[in-house]
Amino acid sequence: MPFPLSVLDLSPLPAGSSSTRALRNTLDLAVLADRLGYRRYWVGEHHNLPSVICTSPEVIIGHVASVTRDIRVGSGGIMLPNHAPLRIAEAFHTLEALHPGRIDLGLGRAPGSDGRTALALRRTIERVSADDFPELLDELLAFGSRSFPPGHPFQSVRALPDDVALPPIWILGSSDFGARLAALRGFGFGFAHHFSAQWALPAARAYRDNFRPSKHGAAPHLILTVTAVCAETDAQANHLAATLDLAAVRRSRGEFAPLVNPDEAITYPFSPSERAVIENFRENIFVGSPATVRAGLEGLCAATRADEIMITTMVWDHAARRRSYEMLAEAFGLEARNAEAAARPRRAQSAAA
Repeated sequence: MPFPLSVLDLSPLPAGSSSTRALRNTLDLAVLADRLGYRRYWVGEHHNLPSVICTSPEVIIGHVASVTRDIRVGSGGIMLPNHAPLRIAEAFHTLEALHPGRIDLGLGRAPGSDGRTALALRRTIERVSADDFPELLDELLAFGSRSFPPGHPFQSVRALPDDVALPPIWILGSSDFGARLAALRGFGFGFAHHFSAQWALPAARAYRDNFRPSKHGAAPHLILTVTAVCAETDAQANHLAATLDLAAVRRSRGEFAPLVNPDEAITYPFSPSERAVIENFRENIFVGSPATVRAGLEGLCAATRADEIMITTMVWDHAARRRSYEMLAEAFGLEARNAEAAARPRRAQSAAA
């Protein structure tokens, strides 16, 4: 296997389905990813976006970790400025206590939504416009290690349970800001290629060129999150990806709706400018047969020197999404975990059936 594969799941909501079904599909896919040999299963944080049901990643992480056995489970990511660092320290100490050695804490600085929703989350215009992610990170780390200096107002505040460490922290980003911060602090870095592909190479270089070993990491570790849709043939995969084409056009207009059936998407009367949006969008995603997608991902990994590829597949049909991850696992030679690992969470699988 040229590099490990992982999963980013935003709990997509297909048109005609329900939030309950979308979340149960997440549990079902996590069980499958665990059995297939994927390394991590991360969930995102987005708000007020009807196309995805991932407003509470710490809640979903707990459920995913409970129905899986070996795969690492984490946030891709927690948008730290939306939260008090103490609250995140408490939540992830709790997750680590429940699932020791399997939790990742990925941190981002965007709101994960529009400006009005960011205001509802952060409560004041000053908090919305504040550029204080490094300071919030320091506060989170201090809660995690009980290392506030003498005289600090939070010195006596304990993030309970405090007999476990914070999980490994990953800095997430879509530009070179996060890359440089992760490098200077010695953290692993997750780059959002799936919506900021043009920054992938500069961010990768900035991260590796500036990395300083620390107690958080002795060497750089770069994860690239990519959009991929895999099917038996290129034509079948392109049909499935029609759902994403229409979603990209709607997103360019500020519209976020549940994912539509690809049969409906391919009949949409796109204007020439909308087709240009789709053409640009398709240049930055990986769609095709297993051989086609593998070749594309290997080329990207070689160019960026990524250590790990994290795949997000946002198609309408959950069975097709499952099959895409199955084919990629086979194409990349992932080592499937034994049947006992898959037998434990049958309740989650049956719930998603």
